[in-house]
Amino acid sequence: MSTRLMALWAWFDARMPSVAQEYKKHLAEYYAPKNFNFWYYFGSLAMFVLVIQIVSGIWLTMSYKPDAALAFGSVEYIMRDVPGGWIIRYIHSTGASAFFLVVYLHMFRAMLYGSYKTPRELIWIFGVLIYFCLMGEAFFGYLLPWGQMSYWGAQVIVNLFGTVPFIGPDLAVWIRGDYVVSDATLNRFFALHVIALPLALLGLVVVHLLALHDVGSNNPDGVEIKKLKDANGKPLDGIAFHPYYTVKDIVGVVFFLLIFCTVLFFAPEMGGYFLEYNNFVPADSLVTPAHIAPVWYFTPYYSILRAVPPLFYSQFPGVLAMGLAVLVLFFLPWLDRSPVKSIRYRGPYYKIALGMFVVTFLVLGYLGTVPTNAWGQFGPWLGEAERATVVARIGTLLYFLFFILMPWYTARDSVKPVPERVT
Repeated sequence: MSTRLMALWAWFDARMPSVAQEYKKHLAEYYAPKNFNFWYYFGSLAMFVLVIQIVSGIWLTMSYKPDAALAFGSVEYIMRDVPGGWIIRYIHSTGASAFFLVVYLHMFRAMLYGSYKTPRELIWIFGVLIYFCLMGEAFFGYLLPWGQMSYWGAQVIVNLFGTVPFIGPDLAVWIRGDYVVSDATLNRFFALHVIALPLALLGLVVVHLLALHDVGSNNPDGVEIKKLKDANGKPLDGIAFHPYYTVKDIVGVVFFLLIFCTVLFFAPEMGGYFLEYNNFVPADSLVTPAHIAPVWYFTPYYSILRAVPPLFYSQFPGVLAMGLAVLVLFFLPWLDRSPVKSIRYRGPYYKIALGMFVVTFLVLGYLGTVPTNAWGQFGPWLGEAERATVVARIGTLLYFLFFILMPWYTARDSVKPVPERVT
């Protein structure tokens, strides 16, 4: 059997040798730093969850009907009558939240170790584009169950585009395909969610990996391992990605699946954070839910939107702030003026700023999940519910100050000497 397989490989390699060459370039002979730690699991986990989402999504489309009159019923059909349909639906819904959780941790690791700094600016830009694409994919997929929260959430988000000066009303109609969220909206969102954005996402993942493998991976020390090589041209502080890190990533996948399956089988709705209870009610254009909020991974930006007061009865300032909160990520490589990459060798300014940024992001995320009239629970000092928005406004200010002041505090921060080789 071994001889036959080798003969088959020789036959294939003689006709398509580029496969072996790419295997060597990106796996067997791609040398990664030998000091990867826990934070370097999340890149491979993001790819793993992407595969889960694509496979489960394909199976769901086999029974789903992108029709306003049939969509909700088809989801119930999947949950109740399709063999194994319930677990496929829960895999997809849980996978959506897992995808964002893994991506957020992956981005946080880049901020910890300066993985966006020279020469890896393009890797970061492609990563932020993946994040943008993922947000669009989640938004378009959110409407497809055609439940109450899906319908009204899409109505609110699309109406935000209508606040853009001059082109807003036409832009909102163009996105919806109608004057209200309707069957036309559902069909185009289905096409974008199933075909257009997954193709764009896969393309961006490919160029993200190509850019990474061209300049090499960063590491917790922020040391460029390509500077010191042995007589054979191999980095002294590097090891082959395969088999060493492929085995390491398999360990991460196993632990991830333990957590993923625990949520999947015991708490797929996660208390209404992964699947809102209103989404188990068919969409009704005549009945508005008491509290409309996006899924948890959008709530920090939703909180920023609500925190910015309207101008001349227009919510556009809030929409602009929400958009800038995401767009500012593109400029991170040029805002950070620190001479070192890793947080291990940075001073207190950056460490305090990053810690405050994480806390602010989490607080804004929580505030976005609750109605404004529930914010009084933060203490009597807030007074009436309408005054409680001060919490979100402070959080919004701190969020933007992290980026606006970054050139100042990173340039003036004390740093420790970076070692020549990884520790």
